[in-house]
Amino acid sequence: MLTESTTLLIIGGGPGGYVAAIRAAQLGIATVLIEGEYLGGACLNVGCIPSKALIHVADELDKTRHFAGDHSTSALGIRVESPTLDIAQAVRWKDGVVTKLTGGVAALLKKNGVRVVRGWAHIVDGKTIELRPTDGGDPWRIGCEHLLLATGSVSAALPTLPFSEMGGPVISSTEALSPTTLPQRLVVVGAGYIGLELGIVYRKLGAEVAVVEMQSRILPAYDEELTKPVAASLRQLGIEVHLGSAVRGLNAAGNAVRIRNLAGEDRELPADRVLVAIGRQPRTTGWGLETLGLAMDGRCVRVDTECKTSMRNVWAIGDLTGEPMLAHRAMAQGEMVAEIIAGKKRQFVPAAMPAVCYTDPEIVVVGMSPPDAQEAGLDCIHASFPFAANGRALTLEAPGGFVRVVARRDNHLIVGWQAVGRGVAELAAAFSQSIEMGACLEDIAGTIHAHPTLGEAVQEAALRALGHAIHI
Repeated sequence: MLTESTTLLIIGGGPGGYVAAIRAAQLGIATVLIEGEYLGGACLNVGCIPSKALIHVADELDKTRHFAGDHSTSALGIRVESPTLDIAQAVRWKDGVVTKLTGGVAALLKKNGVRVVRGWAHIVDGKTIELRPTDGGDPWRIGCEHLLLATGSVSAALPTLPFSEMGGPVISSTEALSPTTLPQRLVVVGAGYIGLELGIVYRKLGAEVAVVEMQSRILPAYDEELTKPVAASLRQLGIEVHLGSAVRGLNAAGNAVRIRNLAGEDRELPADRVLVAIGRQPRTTGWGLETLGLAMDGRCVRVDTECKTSMRNVWAIGDLTGEPMLAHRAMAQGEMVAEIIAGKKRQFVPAAMPAVCYTDPEIVVVGMSPPDAQEAGLDCIHASFPFAANGRALTLEAPGGFVRVVARRDNHLIVGWQAVGRGVAELAAAFSQSIEMGACLEDIAGTIHAHPTLGEAVQEAALRALGHAIHI
């Protein structure tokens, strides 16, 4: 069997894998990147990017519908004819965005001298993998000094509602992002960020949408104050929400989802299509991971602060290592691993890890919320500034939501930021930077923020925490 060798071998060309490959090559490390499906991984191809593209389509359609018809009540004075949607063209546009970005990733890898091999890796041992080319060629082996595992994650399945074969009614987020037709009635199982983002998209595109969640509220990973504006938006959009309800499966006819609430009451929700969005789990099977006998944390590969596994010179990054399953976390880990292999001193101990939920309205969280701080035993103060008092938010017709800051009471060190509102995702960088740089309330309050911008609410939240907000 043909064999070659390299210094660094990376399994997986998603955000973590391709960033690690580029940085390693920049540092002069001979690098081979193996990818069996598509460069950019799930995030770029069937996750972060295509979902945001469809969110944009849905928002634009919803906006034009708002301005349409003889009974339009737009305060702006805009009126348009009734809009229509060409879903095939919308999907083509989304695919075009993805193709442009994946092509860019391929070009960057080539530019930096990374060898990309298209195929499926199967681990032989910690120094060797067997490659099965996607073109059907004969398998061959690659040896390495360092092995980096970056295989990502897959949609979690529900035993009572398994994913359908091609064309069936029960789908994952992957199929939901490339619809050939729109369902009349969609049931979304799971009220986390994936389920609500896509549920809102389909509602704005014209489907009737019902959401089923086992927990007692939507977005259970976020504190309740942040989720209230989203819950209000769901009601306004006409999305049904069934909380505290378990899915029992499809009915006998296959055209409705059977659910049971906490009181033991059963009902059926009519559905032409069912989106199961109960989360993601590490991709740990099908490529020989078990051969290595690595220490695990449940389904996740256990790593230390340098992303080292329990086997020497075997590294793991991204979703394979568990929560938070975020592309930017994988990217940061990948860059770090490359630098450590090159001899630099690095550790993955970020002070801040931003997370954004692209619902309507958006939610961004960085660091500790007030409940988090209390649970950690920190004596903190927190303050919010509403967008209803922000000039830019009013000009955008987006007065709902707020910015909130959390800081230690003794020295005013900022330990967390949260925001909910239209466009607040773009505040994530400022939130993260302030925590990484050890900013105090006085630092933010004393920084001149451009007017009129949503960012002024950041300064005002800090001022309010200090007891002297100006505009409220």
